[in-house]
Amino acid sequence: MGTGKRGLIATAVAVVCAVTVLAVPGTAFASPTPSPTPSAGPALTPGKDLEAVRKKLDELYRAAGRATEEYNAAEEKADKQSAEVVELAEKIVKGQEKLRKLKDRAGAAAAAQYRGGGLPPEAHLALSDDPQDFLDGAGRVRQGHHATKGLLGEVTRTQEDLEQYAKDASAQWTKLEAGRKAKAAAQKKLEKQIAQAEKLESALRKEEQERLAELEKEAANKAQTAWLDSGILDEIDGKASEQGKKAVEYATAQIGKPYQWGAEGPETYDCSGLTSQAWISAGRGIPRTSQEQWKQLRHIDVQDMRPGDLVIYFGDASHVAMYIGDGAIVHAPRPGRTVTIAGAGTMPILGVVRPDVGAN
Repeated sequence: MGTGKRGLIATAVAVVCAVTVLAVPGTAFASPTPSPTPSAGPALTPGKDLEAVRKKLDELYRAAGRATEEYNAAEEKADKQSAEVVELAEKIVKGQEKLRKLKDRAGAAAAAQYRGGGLPPEAHLALSDDPQDFLDGAGRVRQGHHATKGLLGEVTRTQEDLEQYAKDASAQWTKLEAGRKAKAAAQKKLEKQIAQAEKLESALRKEEQERLAELEKEAANKAQTAWLDSGILDEIDGKASEQGKKAVEYATAQIGKPYQWGAEGPETYDCSGLTSQAWISAGRGIPRTSQEQWKQLRHIDVQDMRPGDLVIYFGDASHVAMYIGDGAIVHAPRPGRTVTIAGAGTMPILGVVRPDVGAN
């Protein structure tokens, strides 16, 4: 094996190894900084102060949700780019091997011509005792010339392909590096938001934490009641498709499992990790993030939704849940919570999307 090929293979292997390092399981889901031990700080004024804390926590966790989806999008893009870099590296290795074989063949053809003396056809005719042998030989020579010409053309095309593969790999690697930085920035942002929220919660006394939980339930119930009072549930009577039933079965089977940003199961989930995996289990691949689910899946009027449809929340599409019927959803809410059932109207609904568009 020539030194050129060894160098190329080493480069390709290095590319593959580098890509593998970027996608190592575990690095993508590093846990946020551990929460500080709860301290016995000064008691807050009941009612008003705790309501302000609840709103602040909601703001922080919503920001973390947005950052989580940014991270998920960057990771998905990086995975795709990694696969493309690996594919290009494999093409480079195969192309170099093909080029080596072509050059060997071209060298053999040149050597054969040299052994034949390289005499012009007229000289061969003058020296030949049998004109028919000459004519037969001349035909073979012409065929050899055509074959050699074709061989050299293939060598040129293969070299050009290798040059293009190298350019593509370089460009793709640049994109991959940019994606890696975007992923790291999103991770830093969401960990900061989660740490701030956990610090705020940890400063509360036990009774304040209990009261805060009550305030969160009261706010959710108030929102759900207002949604139901609109009469919307009287209009929602859609029946789940067979795939929708399977998706709902999967999602509800995850109830009680912890939320973890960037996670897609089977032990932990974030909001879009739960919905995407539920539909994968039903045989329908859908986009990974809530924003892409909102962009790419078919939009359905809220009154037409049925179990298995996805409910997208907030104006920035930063949260997603699965409708399971009777005005309820199953979702992975936020850090510190588990997959649970909640009212579909407990958060501002942006819209509804349907993964299985072809089903009746």
